[in-house]
Amino acid sequence: MLFYVARRLAQAVPLVFVIILINFFLIHAAPGDPVFVLLGSMDTTPEFVERVRREFGLDQPLWVQFATYLGKILSLDLGYSLRFQEPVLGLILDRLPATLLLMGTALTVSSVVGILLGAIAARRPYSVTDHASTIVALAGYSMPVFWLGQIMLIVFALHLAWFPTQGMYSLRAPSEGWGRVMDIARHMVLPVITYSVYHLALVYRLTRVKMQETLALDFITTARAKGVPEGRVVFVHALRNAVLPVVTVIGLNFGFMLAGSVLTETVFAWPGMGRLLFDAIGARDYPVLMGLFTVLSLMVIIANVITDVIYAMVDPRVIYR
Repeated sequence: MLFYVARRLAQAVPLVFVIILINFFLIHAAPGDPVFVLLGSMDTTPEFVERVRREFGLDQPLWVQFATYLGKILSLDLGYSLRFQEPVLGLILDRLPATLLLMGTALTVSSVVGILLGAIAARRPYSVTDHASTIVALAGYSMPVFWLGQIMLIVFALHLAWFPTQGMYSLRAPSEGWGRVMDIARHMVLPVITYSVYHLALVYRLTRVKMQETLALDFITTARAKGVPEGRVVFVHALRNAVLPVVTVIGLNFGFMLAGSVLTETVFAWPGMGRLLFDAIGARDYPVLMGLFTVLSLMVIIANVITDVIYAMVDPRVIYR
């Protein structure tokens, strides 16, 4: 197992370099000039513009800028934000907990609920419960995140006033203790549901199909013939064998959730990395954009490695492939 983990980590190293390379040149190939965005409507002279460009190193050739940026990354220096006027790494670390809290909760909810619903529906295929769950899952799979988020806000926040409209916490709520926890939990309900629906539907559909295939195998028939309780047959014998491809999909969902955080956090004004990325795009803040893309890419790679390790723990045969 240790050799398998070391091999997966070694395979990730060149991938990280390629991602940094692509992110750097794609961002710099986009139209626009960050210096003019930074200066805004200021009445400046060409000499002042060139001085600002020189101070931020934007007057150098791209390959020189990339070599400088790569050297800084190796020393954990992601640069200095043009808009926020603070180190990029500190800016990202300030927003990272909010994103991980929201995304981790949504990933847990979508995975657990999707697997349970898929297992229950597969136990009695084509029943009323199976048809109802499939219709709901298909609807959730088809709804865009930004549209669903706005509908949730209109219905449950504006009209029914059950939940807060935006943000992570209220200014009038307690700043610590159980009151703080409950306030953040109330703010999380709508974005977590919005975040989870699509991925829950994906996990449900895959679990249902694999469970139906597994429940038709001979060893399940043998277990039932031996008098093993039906709950143990479904949730122990069948589910353990059917969940292997689902684990892979859950790992992929982590990357999709990171990509979808921009829409969800913007709709709900959640102070995470997705909202920071949206603001950085509008401000043409190159250092923040490159830093975010690098950190998000690293998180996806780490999530894939963890997924492979979990897969190997469930099915040790993959270690020797």
